[in-house]
Amino acid sequence: MTDGASQLLAGKRAIITGGANPRGIGAAIAHQFLAQGATIAVLDYAYPDEAEPALAGGRVNLHCDVASMASCEQAVTRATQALGGVDVLVNNAGIVAATRIWDLAEDEFRRMLDVNLTGTYNVTRAALPRLLESDRRPAIVNLGSTAALRGGGLLGGSHYAASKGGVISFTKALARELGPRGVRANCVAPGIIETDMTLGKFGENWEQELKQGIPLQRFGSPAEVAQAILFLASDLSSYSTGIVVDVNGGFHIH
Repeated sequence: MTDGASQLLAGKRAIITGGANPRGIGAAIAHQFLAQGATIAVLDYAYPDEAEPALAGGRVNLHCDVASMASCEQAVTRATQALGGVDVLVNNAGIVAATRIWDLAEDEFRRMLDVNLTGTYNVTRAALPRLLESDRRPAIVNLGSTAALRGGGLLGGSHYAASKGGVISFTKALARELGPRGVRANCVAPGIIETDMTLGKFGENWEQELKQGIPLQRFGSPAEVAQAILFLASDLSSYSTGIVVDVNGGFHIH
């Protein structure tokens, strides 16, 4: 733990979506934010819907279905009450599937967009009034994907690539619209990261082949993605908005 004077998020109040899985990117973000002095509300569908959630150790866990605006509004209201305000929003919640277009049913396509893209909109829209009230250099960080930049092709099908491409475009538009109001909006695009979404999904031979095609010769860790998000959420990036930070080991260079 660093001392308060040097903590990058000292005094910041943050909402993070999708953090219930202890091996996921959201959990790594929560760990980094707490270590850097933030108080946080973690929103996830897996958490029980408790009537009176309590802030403990600088953190509160809240039930939220990001595909439902009503659920997002309720969760953000509870988060704001627990934290006393909102300065940082991280839209991390998401799903992935590799279904190819010839097998892709309409309901699966819609579900992907409902969670990944509409979910990002829902939480952002619910949190926006609180962010606009913040006097602590508010910031939004959204999770895109390398799949959006290279057109899917691995564990993400066309619907996944489209949903994350929409998140990237949405982030850039937010940067233009919210910049004059003092809110920054940026995006992180992870490559192949060692989470439950990827581990054991490639097969040993394909995994080794993929690693050989990555300049850094390995997959990334959730902590490495979280560090990029920490940078964009902190005042270290105070003059950066509308950017996409690639965290992919050089897997996709453009």
